Amino acid sequence: MAQFNISGTVSEKNSTNLPGATIRLKGKTIITSSNEAGDYEFKNLPAGNYTVAVSFLGYQSQEQTVNLQANATVNFKLNQLTFLANEIVVSATRAAANSASTYKNIDKETIAKNNFGQDLPFLLDNTPGVVITSDAGAGVGYTGIRIRGSDATRVNVTLNGIPYNDSESQGTFWVNMPDFASSVDNIQIQRGVGTSTNGAGAFGGSLNIQTTAGETEPYAELNNTYGSFNTWKNTVKVGTGLINDRWSFDGRLSRIKSDGFIDRAASNLKSYFLSGAYHGKTDLLRINVFSGSEKTYQAWNGIPESRLNGDVAGMNDYISRNGLNSADAANLLNSGSRTYNSFTYKDQTDNYWQDHYQLLYAKQFNDQFSFNGALHYTAGRGYYEEFKEAQKLTAYGLQPVVVGATTITKTDLVRRRWLDNDFYGFTYAFNYKPVTKLQLTLGGAYNEYKGAHFGQIIYAQYGSNGNNDRHYYDNDGFKTDFNSYLKANYNPIEKLTVFADLQYRHIYYTVLGTEKSLNQLDIKDKLDFFNPKVGASYFVNPNANIYASFSVANKEPGRDDYVNVEAGTLPKSERLNNLEAGYRFKNASLSAGVNVYGMWYKDQLVVTGKINDVGEYYRQNVDKSYRAGVELDAAYTINQQFSVLANAALSRNKIKNFTEFIDDYDNGGQIVNNYKSPDISFSPNAVISGELVYSPIKALAFGWQSKYVGKQYLDNTQNETRKLNSYWVNNARLAYDMQLKGFKNINIAFLVNNILNNKYESNGYTYGYFYGGAQTTENFYFPQSGTNLMLSLNLKF
Repeated sequence: MAQFNISGTVSEKNSTNLPGATIRLKGKTIITSSNEAGDYEFKNLPAGNYTVAVSFLGYQSQEQTVNLQANATVNFKLNQLTFLANEIVVSATRAAANSASTYKNIDKETIAKNNFGQDLPFLLDNTPGVVITSDAGAGVGYTGIRIRGSDATRVNVTLNGIPYNDSESQGTFWVNMPDFASSVDNIQIQRGVGTSTNGAGAFGGSLNIQTTAGETEPYAELNNTYGSFNTWKNTVKVGTGLINDRWSFDGRLSRIKSDGFIDRAASNLKSYFLSGAYHGKTDLLRINVFSGSEKTYQAWNGIPESRLNGDVAGMNDYISRNGLNSADAANLLNSGSRTYNSFTYKDQTDNYWQDHYQLLYAKQFNDQFSFNGALHYTAGRGYYEEFKEAQKLTAYGLQPVVVGATTITKTDLVRRRWLDNDFYGFTYAFNYKPVTKLQLTLGGAYNEYKGAHFGQIIYAQYGSNGNNDRHYYDNDGFKTDFNSYLKANYNPIEKLTVFADLQYRHIYYTVLGTEKSLNQLDIKDKLDFFNPKVGASYFVNPNANIYASFSVANKEPGRDDYVNVEAGTLPKSERLNNLEAGYRFKNASLSAGVNVYGMWYKDQLVVTGKINDVGEYYRQNVDKSYRAGVELDAAYTINQQFSVLANAALSRNKIKNFTEFIDDYDNGGQIVNNYKSPDISFSPNAVISGELVYSPIKALAFGWQSKYVGKQYLDNTQNETRKLNSYWVNNARLAYDMQLKGFKNINIAFLVNNILNNKYESNGYTYGYFYGGAQTTENFYFPQSGTNLMLSLNLKF
C-alpha cells in the first residue's frame, strides 16, 4: 500500500523553464500544471507503471514511462515545434488556466470513448449544470441541450472560433452535423457569460469547439456501432500524417441510421469532413470542408399527458376537444403510451443539407506578436413536409373551387416549408505580449446572413389556381453582425492575474415579405451593445487558485420575437449581469473546483401565453429575473484501479413578477393571472452527476455513470400540474483495448443506457384555455428510452 511521488521540471531545450505546461498521467484523470519555476509534482501514487505526458503550446509534446517503486524524478526538455501549433486558432476565445471564467475542458480522448453515434449534447451530459433531451428518445435525430437552465438559443457555439448558432432563430441544430464529434479535437464549455466570443451573446454558456488537428503519423480508422432501435453508426477516418514536416490531410465519412424509440421517429444522417493544412514554422494555413445531410421523421409534437398515463377517458376527451378524425383517434388510443407519435403521413419528414467552408490562418510574427483569422461560408437549404387536413384555400392565397353548384373552400394538402440560407464572414484576433506581465488580444468578426423563407403546396385534393412551384408565402431575412473586443491580462505580482475584456457589438436585421399566415412583414432593427467583463485570479499555491469576475452581456431578440410581436412594435433586447467566483484545486490525485454565481436579467424574453393581433403566441419581456447557484466539479483517483468523477449544480431560478395570459373562448379576449417570484421554466434546482471508473488492468475499463435532474416546470407559473418530474438515470460502459499484428489498436466497447429502465421525460410543453366555464390545460411530454444497448468496434491502423 506504499505511495510515492513523481516530480520534475519542464523546460526548453536551452534549459529555460516553462511555467503553465500541462502534465498528465495517461489513462488517468490526473492532470496538473507546472508552476512559475517550471516544476510539477504528483503525490501519493501507488506503485506501478505510469506514462507521464507533457504538452505546451508551441512545443512538441513528450511522454516518459516510469515504473514507480520509489519517489521518482522525471524531467522534460521540450523542443519548439517546427510548425505552429493548431491551438492558436482558438486561443483568443478560450479561457486559460489562470482565467477568472467558469469553464471545463473536454479532450479528444474523453470525446472518443463516449462517442457511440449519439448527437454531441449526449457527449456533454456529465458536465456541470447540463440537461439534455432527444425528440426520438434515444439521442439520434433532434436533440437539445440546456446549460444552467438556458436553452440552445442562449448557448453560444463556435467551430474554430466561427459562429454556428443560426443567425435568426439563434438555435443550434446538431442533427445537421451528424457524427461531428468524430472530427472534434477538444471542447471548452464556459458557463455564464464567459469570455468575449463571436456570434450570438452567451446567456447560459458557450461551447467553443476545435476540430481535428490531425496526427503526425499516417493513420486509418474504422468505427462501427450497432444498437437498440436498429441504430447504426459507420465511420471511416484517414489521415496522411505530416508530409515533409509541412503538409497534412485528414478525412472522415459517416453514416448514422436509427428507427428511434418513438414510433416512426427514424433518422437517416450522412456527413463528411475534409481538412488540409500547411504547417510552417511561424504560420499555419488550414482549409476545412465539411457537410451534413439529414432526413428525420418528425417527432416534435410530443405525447399528450392522457396517452402517457394510459388514461382512456382522458384520451377520449382529448379526441373530442381537438376534433381528431377516426384514423388519428385510433392511432392515439392504440399506440404505446411512451412511443406514440401523432404523425402518420409517410413523408412527414424534416430534410436539410448544410455545407461548411473554412479557411483558417495563423501567424507567429515573433515571441510577442501573433495573429489568427478565418474566412468562412455556410450554405444551408432544406424543408419540412407535412400533411394538413381540411385547410382553407384562402389561407394559402388560393381561390375557392366551384364544381357545378358546389363551392369548395377547404382541401386536404401536403405542404413544404423551406429555408434556404447563406452565412459568411470573417473572424480575427491579434495577440500581443509586450512584457512578461501583460498580454493583449484585439479580436472580433463581421458576418452576414441571408435567409429565404418560403412555402410550397406539392399536393392538394383541390388544386384551385395553384401549382407545385408557387410560393404561397415568401420572405427574406438579412442580418449583419459586427463585433470587436479588447482583452488584457496583467500580472501585477507573480501569483495574481487581473483581466479586462471589453466588447462592442453592432447588429442590423431586416425581414421583408409575407409570412406563413400571409401577413406582410416589414421589420428593421439596429442594435448596439457594449459588453464589459472584469475579473481576477490569485494562486494561493501552485496547486490552487481563487477567482472572481463580473460580466455584462446583451442579447438581441430572435426571429419569432420580431415576426410575432404586435404590428408596429419591436421587442426589447435582453441584458444580463453575471457574477462568478470560485476556487480550483489540482494535484496528483485530485482535481476539484467550486463555483458560485449570480445571473441577473433585465427584460428577459419568456413565453407568457399572450397573443398578438393575429392570434399568434409570442415571447414578452419580463422586467426582472435571476439565476443563482453553486457548482461543484471533481475528479479523484483513488488508486491505480479506481477513479471517480462527480459534479453538482444547485440553483435558484426566479422571475420577480410574472403575468400569464390565457385564451378565454367563452367571453373572448384573455384572462390575466399574476404570479410573485415563480421558478423559471425548465430550470431544475438540482443537477447532479457522477461516474465511477474501474480499470483492473490497463486494457480494460468499466464505468458506471449516474445522473439526477430535479423537477422542472413547463411554464413560468410554478404550477405542479405542469411539470417534468425529477429523474435519475444510470448508464454503464465497458471498454477493452487489444493489439494485434497489423492494427495500431482494437477497441471493443459496450454501452448500456438507462440500465435500471427508469421511465422519465426530459422535455415537454404546455398551453391552456378557458372554454365551457372551465380551464383546460394541455400538457405534452417527450419520453426518453428505457434500457437500450450500443456495441461498438473501433479499428485503428
